[in-house]
Amino acid sequence: MLNVLLCRAFCLQLERWSCILRSSEDNLKNLQPLLGGAYSKNQLSWTLQIKPSVFSEYRIMCFKSYSMTFACLNRMKSYRLPWTRLYSTSRTTVDSSEVKTFLALAHRWWDEQGVYAPLHSMNDLRVPFIRDNLLKTVADHQPGKPLSGMKILDVGCGGGLLTEPLGRLGASVIGIDPVDENIKTAQHHKSFDPVLDKRIEYRACSLEKIVEETAETFDAVVASEVVEHVLDLEMFIQCCCQVLKPGGSLFITTINKTQLSYALGIVFSEQIAGIVPKGTHTWEKFVSPEKLESILESNGLSVQTVAGMLYNPFSGYWRWSENTSLNYAAHALKSSMQKHPAPAEFALKEETEELRIETSTNSEPRR
Repeated sequence: MLNVLLCRAFCLQLERWSCILRSSEDNLKNLQPLLGGAYSKNQLSWTLQIKPSVFSEYRIMCFKSYSMTFACLNRMKSYRLPWTRLYSTSRTTVDSSEVKTFLALAHRWWDEQGVYAPLHSMNDLRVPFIRDNLLKTVADHQPGKPLSGMKILDVGCGGGLLTEPLGRLGASVIGIDPVDENIKTAQHHKSFDPVLDKRIEYRACSLEKIVEETAETFDAVVASEVVEHVLDLEMFIQCCCQVLKPGGSLFITTINKTQLSYALGIVFSEQIAGIVPKGTHTWEKFVSPEKLESILESNGLSVQTVAGMLYNPFSGYWRWSENTSLNYAAHALKSSMQKHPAPAEFALKEETEELRIETSTNSEPRR
């Protein structure tokens, strides 16, 4: 918008000078004393004998005006209003090709012997991992409902495989997924349990769509087996941070980007054993714990735990491991001290005051 306004202003200025040069005969005669020009009625062209002092003055004024304009605009662009989005609405974390893959499998989420069997058994690790780390942040809890009073966002919830266990622990959970059929499956399954029906809410949307309405709302955000499917990882983490309360927890489980993860996670699991459907994963989207930690810390999140996870395809069970070369789980905390940017008008006033003080200080005579 600023570029458009600048272009318009510049075009108007050029047009004003063009009008002067294309003026009528009477206007040229009126301008002649100022410009010191020689004009002939019988000639289509005329020569201006420019007075250096006149045009030098206007040129300096013009350049000063534009310099001040650009300086002011650049200064204002450096301030962000508190209600301004931190991301472009034209960007998205959702990969349309990934949506098509999961759309075809939406009806198979609750088949414990089907393609999502590894995710069902993963609950034996990830549910206690989330529960135990959240309980470290509270003084006491209710027996049987340890997460009572906590609000959790389950991003990429699919059919609700992780959402429901968290709801049974007493938490108020919102599950979101960009695949509408996944949400329909999740809503249908939770409708059989009246308790879960009250504690769980599902929405068919992307993470960035609810950032504004749920800013700093959740005690925890869970993204289990999701980050390896998103289109823009940095934007995804940024959105997770925005919806978290200060001091809130972010839980991620994903696949490391190693040669071993390619051999076992894609070649063996998808192409040979058929544990997961072909095309479910893209190795280029896998992320190492080091890179993930770097992105988390750049968004004000401090990593507390990174633990390796190993899956036995023959027994169908998961176990914890010190080796993170395949799957791993991470827990990060959002800083409890968040700096909010001041509105532009107040920031400019503050800077103007600082400049005034600095000028007055420099102008004082030295003793």
